Amino acid sequence: MLSPPGVARQASQARSTMVGSVETTHRCLREDAVEKELLEDAKHRMDRAVETVNTEFNTVRSGRASVGLLDRVHVDYYGTSTPLKQMANIAAPEARLLTVQPYDKSAIRAIEKAIMEADLGLNPSNDGAVIRMPVPALTEERRRDLVKVVHRLAEDGKVAVRNVRRDCMKDLKELVHDGEVGEDAEKRAEEQLQKLTDEHTHRVDELVKKKEAEILEV
Repeated sequence: MLSPPGVARQASQARSTMVGSVETTHRCLREDAVEKELLEDAKHRMDRAVETVNTEFNTVRSGRASVGLLDRVHVDYYGTSTPLKQMANIAAPEARLLTVQPYDKSAIRAIEKAIMEADLGLNPSNDGAVIRMPVPALTEERRRDLVKVVHRLAEDGKVAVRNVRRDCMKDLKELVHDGEVGEDAEKRAEEQLQKLTDEHTHRVDELVKKKEAEILEV
């Protein structure tokens, strides 16, 4: 049978063990929350980088008509630079034809001028209500040049993805230094960051394959 001092010592040890266990649990929960927030931010920023690549690809000509080709066109509308897609219904009714139907017919000449100044290789004409633009076939040399443009845009996108990883790794090191994240959590987060980086660069590669096929299609 334990003496009173022995009982007190055993109770004190039990309380210490319980407190230590609770503190460890709280620390793990904090680490999980910090790690989750870091990875969610990284994924969001990498998603945006891939979306930017896709948007840029839409503005690169291919052998087929694409409404995205006009995404960068801005029109001087009553003294304000306005995106064309906010001013008109843009469609590709045929494989080699783009049409633009302005919501305000009085802006049709300003829209034509903006399309010409965008240097897209299109020759717009209108019937007073709709602007029509035949999409000319690409020469072999022009196709090769456009493929180079696509690869350059893709590399810019991959750099943006890798920059997100670099920034998040820096943040992770600071969290470890400040005691917010332990070594195990750091290693786990690094692995997940690399996995996210690989997944998003692969998505860029898939977009390149698709865009190349469009450009090279005869």
